[in-house]
Amino acid sequence: MAETAGAEDRIGRASALIASGTLVSRALGFVNVWLLAWAIGLQNPGANAFSLANNLPTNLFALIAGGLMSAVLVPQIVRAAGHDDGGQAFVNRLLTLGVAVFLGAGVLATVLAPVLVPLYTIQGEDSAFDEATIRLAVALAFWCLPQVFFYATYSLLGEVLNARKVFGPYTWAPVVNNLVMIVVIIVFAFAFGTDPAHRDPATWTPAQIALLGGGASLGIAAQTFVLMLFWRRTGLRFRPDFRWKGVGLGATGKAAGWTFGMILITQLTGLLQTNIASLAGQGDASIAVLNTTWLLFVLPHSILTLSIATPYFTRMSAHAHAGDFGALRSDLSTSLRTILLLVTGAGAAIATAALPFGAFFGRTDAEIVGISSVLIAYLVGLVPFSTMFVLQRTFFALGDTRTPFFIQIVQAVTFTLGATAVALWMPPSLIAVGIALSTAIASTVQALTLALVLRTRIGGVDGRRIASRLAIYLAAVVVAILAGVGVLALLGGFAGGFAVADRLSAFVSIAIVGIVVLAVYLALLFVTRVPELRATLDPLARIVGRIRR
Repeated sequence: MAETAGAEDRIGRASALIASGTLVSRALGFVNVWLLAWAIGLQNPGANAFSLANNLPTNLFALIAGGLMSAVLVPQIVRAAGHDDGGQAFVNRLLTLGVAVFLGAGVLATVLAPVLVPLYTIQGEDSAFDEATIRLAVALAFWCLPQVFFYATYSLLGEVLNARKVFGPYTWAPVVNNLVMIVVIIVFAFAFGTDPAHRDPATWTPAQIALLGGGASLGIAAQTFVLMLFWRRTGLRFRPDFRWKGVGLGATGKAAGWTFGMILITQLTGLLQTNIASLAGQGDASIAVLNTTWLLFVLPHSILTLSIATPYFTRMSAHAHAGDFGALRSDLSTSLRTILLLVTGAGAAIATAALPFGAFFGRTDAEIVGISSVLIAYLVGLVPFSTMFVLQRTFFALGDTRTPFFIQIVQAVTFTLGATAVALWMPPSLIAVGIALSTAIASTVQALTLALVLRTRIGGVDGRRIASRLAIYLAAVVVAILAGVGVLALLGGFAGGFAVADRLSAFVSIAIVGIVVLAVYLALLFVTRVPELRATLDPLARIVGRIRR
């Protein structure tokens, strides 16, 4: 019992460290996104051009290496730690190969900017992307696409640190990126003006393009450099090693093959999403709104799910390597029940405050409604999305990337059907909402399929207990949402009052509504004596106790 409690305490400390770094980073990211909306707007061609260009590196990184990082490397590095040299040769050769491939990919992607940008849009005079908008997106992409190299290198270094149980730097480094970008946007705003000065893509100058696009790449480069400063904590010394045979990279490549296929499917659906989003009108919610609301949607997932799942993933990989499926099932159930408790409440708080969020980022009534509607549509799928993430990582801990690949096809088909229906039958003003809702439905189908297959694979997933806890969470959250809606109504959220009057009042309303929803939710869980609530709070209480002493 003492050993188990100690292990849970270590995971609690690791989760708290990761969550704190992610929380600070996301808070600064929130500031970053708001400043960007202040500087260049959100529902206009100029904002859509920058959003597309700045998201291209993320898409290409995911295609080139994203799945390899999250799915393959942690289990492989954990296993390599059992080698006579403690995994030194494996990590040296892995880093050497990775950096070489990523550098080539970054250069090639930058050169191909004029080819890549049109792939993500459907051009039209009345659509979100006309000829001038595409030209601006290409010019910005030349400055943004070097991020491919820095994103990939950052993730490679970070996964090695995580596998060696050095969890803090990977989650705190993005703070540097956000600080750099905040400075860049402020300089841009004071030098060139704020929204609506940049809505017309034809008015952007080379200096504006270089500052905003180059600044975005500088931030990613800075967060990559920060990780290098913590390399000594891994207990390894990096030396470039181009002898790639005989150290186990073949097994990594085989596992990565299926993951690459899975990420390829994801990127193809993302390509479809961006093209359909470009069918929206120039004043309608489109790519920039989808990207901004996605950041808000993924906020609780990034802070809560990742902070809890990351240390559990490392431990589950060790259990899977030892063949201890009982411990693996226990970790899966514990982590998932805890994550669902937290993201259910957090998602409800954000959804209830959707209108003030719209007012915080938007300027007009149409923008407020557009942003809040897309955000709510995304949040329908938050619980399935986080569930999918944990179940997928359990397969990865087992060294199985093949099964998630085929299940990703199910998700892609579901999304494609939904997105196609959106393109055919929804008006331009609702296209972004339809895309967000299609994403939520596809995530739900994917999570259910993963659970059914995994149950057979490891002899159960403690499904009854997880489902019963989720039912309690959902019942509590319905009451909490009703309370939050009542407070929002009192603040004038549905009548053009204080809650949506301006950005300051919107921010205050977000805080008030969010606090009410979370307070009611947690109070109901406390009254019903949900054991996961205490299990979640106890490690934090112990950490606070140590700090006070």
